[in-house]
Amino acid sequence: MRNLTGRESAVRAIGGIMLVAGALVAWYQGETTAGLGLVAAGLGAMLSGLFGYCPACALAGRCGLRKRGG
Repeated sequence: MRNLTGRESAVRAIGGIMLVAGALVAWYQGETTAGLGLVAAGLGAMLSGLFGYCPACALAGRCGLRKRGG
């Protein structure tokens, strides 16, 4: 069940891409621990955006999206 709108999913996916880009910069500068953390966060955000489901929103009680129309 989706609990993110299309716009929210797109923002999460873009944010995930930016986190992975930051991880590449950190990795290039020799910060491997920071790079691994950013990669993990970025992949999580991208997957959340791709599937339209946010576990944190679900824990906060945000209901799934309802279809418009009949």
